[in-house]
Amino acid sequence: MPAEAAGHKYSIARFIRHDRGIMCDTARVRDYDTLARELVRALRARRSQTQLSRRLGCRSNVLYTWEAGLRWPTASMTMELASRTRVDIAGAWARFFRTPPIWLEEAEVLRPATLARLLDDLRGAVPIVEVARRAGKSRFAVARWLSGDAEPRLPDFLRLIEATSLRLLDWLACFVEMDSLASVAGAWHQLEAERRAAYEAPWTQGVLRALELDAYARLDEHDDAWVAGQLGIGVGEVSAAIVTLAGAGQLVRQGRRWELVHSGTTDTRRDAAAGRRLKAHWASVGVERLQAGADGLFSYNVFSVSSADHARLRELHSAYFRELRAIVAQSTPGQEVVVANVQLFGLGRPGGMPR
Repeated sequence: MPAEAAGHKYSIARFIRHDRGIMCDTARVRDYDTLARELVRALRARRSQTQLSRRLGCRSNVLYTWEAGLRWPTASMTMELASRTRVDIAGAWARFFRTPPIWLEEAEVLRPATLARLLDDLRGAVPIVEVARRAGKSRFAVARWLSGDAEPRLPDFLRLIEATSLRLLDWLACFVEMDSLASVAGAWHQLEAERRAAYEAPWTQGVLRALELDAYARLDEHDDAWVAGQLGIGVGEVSAAIVTLAGAGQLVRQGRRWELVHSGTTDTRRDAAAGRRLKAHWASVGVERLQAGADGLFSYNVFSVSSADHARLRELHSAYFRELRAIVAQSTPGQEVVVANVQLFGLGRPGGMPR
């Protein structure tokens, strides 16, 4: 499956319901300057600022200016800093992608052009003007950064990762221990709690989306049966999901209804095995609805194709899923809960598959 379309499961939600002006996950990352300082400090760890500055080829104590927020390293200098502190840069990017671009194997990961290409790969089919809106930057600056004509400084580099992927916290976790980043450590632990809820009780994701519906906000009080009707599941499943979500800190009781603490994405790519179980759940839901004759788009096509074109189709599916997310993020009002299952796979036996 394509890295974006099937490497993980995104909750199909309006990513920032309460603030249409910024599509980046401001509930998780609020201050990119502070985060940039913390990242430099976390990468340096116990090393001397002066000695590490010299290892970077700088005569002055440039680490002090970065950690103080007086100046900023470029994206490539940040990667150089990480490399000098024994971070496997290529490995970190590969873990972030999980299915990294094939070209990354031969690329020099410290080069500005490579970083620009990685960001552009994350962007997919999302228009530059939309990336600029998410990042809060001009489209001219973003276009230059993505083309490699200019290089972003660290805070803007972080903004671009979030704007192109909506997964900045996962990217950071590939480079440093998240508890070393005080401004986002709480958000990281909350994200991990949300993942556990999704892994252990998949219908929690559907219940969250039902509670986002405009019709729910018009109810006099919360009604498990109403939520169950929106999802086509039992009342007991809804009740159990509510308990799990409240325990994970994703819901809080406000008067007679439940309110979402955070309306955002829950990316489950981090645990590959749990992610596969989750994808299997939603695939089985699709099979159940298909067999029941439910309304929906259920289609397939079995074909032979060249290996090169199979790779192109994977890229196409990834681009489709990214575009789907962009449309969903802007969709209003919230009227329906929808599942999109995206599947593309070869029929040859994968390694370990029983005969």
